[in-house]
Amino acid sequence: MVKRNPVHTRAGVELVRRLTTEGDRIFTISRARELAPAVGLSESYLRQALHHLAASGWLIRLRKGLYALSSPVPGVPSAHEFEVAMALVHPAAISHWSALHRHGLTDQAPRRVFVLTTTESCPPRVRNHTASPDGGGYLAGNTVYRFVQIKPERYFGTEMLWTGETRVTVTDPERTLVDGLWMPQYCGDFAEVLHALNRRGTALDVARIVDYALKLDAAVAKRLGWVLEQQGVQPSKLRRLAAVPIRGYRKLDPTGPRRGPCNRRWRVQENLPGKLAP
Repeated sequence: MVKRNPVHTRAGVELVRRLTTEGDRIFTISRARELAPAVGLSESYLRQALHHLAASGWLIRLRKGLYALSSPVPGVPSAHEFEVAMALVHPAAISHWSALHRHGLTDQAPRRVFVLTTTESCPPRVRNHTASPDGGGYLAGNTVYRFVQIKPERYFGTEMLWTGETRVTVTDPERTLVDGLWMPQYCGDFAEVLHALNRRGTALDVARIVDYALKLDAAVAKRLGWVLEQQGVQPSKLRRLAAVPIRGYRKLDPTGPRRGPCNRRWRVQENLPGKLAP
């Protein structure tokens, strides 16, 4: 239940209602300034009104000058956490564990929202030290956002999906899965990524995921080749992956130990629990 603070003026509450009517679930202070005169809110009191509204739960302060409605008006949905992610950085795509869950490739719901971006101006990693024990999150409202920064040329494989009341950018299933082979620590773990690949099953677009892996790096290509071979994919569809030059052996699970048998065809060290020597 939203706490209503006695410092609220009718103008402040009316501003929230006006924002709701206009569909501005996420808004800047500039947008609030545009609407303020219509609800009788003076320029000198605007910032103070926003502060009081946020303090009592009507609004969520996302970062400096950016706010989201917290659904104080019955029947009006608050901004979805994915929608908030789109407003925090640009470009932005819901990715990794969050995208796995969005695509139905895992039953485990992550406790934070993972966001793929190329920008170097992400919000500070830690606003509240209790929000993220590993120091890798930004707290906005009650949600922790984890920004995964990549080079612009590696930002591809996204689609627009409806989530809540808006469309958001999400990495498509194949990009999400190949990201799991690249950075499994952001998808739960490597075992969860393998489970997701098996769950995708015959719906997996092999040609697309091969293209994606080749755009990332050699280690990802070799891991993907190993996985697809284990799944019984035709060798002819794996030739481009097998042809990728690579020196030495790379860990199959990049987060695992440097132990286990080496697969000569895929140049990976099979460091999975069932293959490790006691």
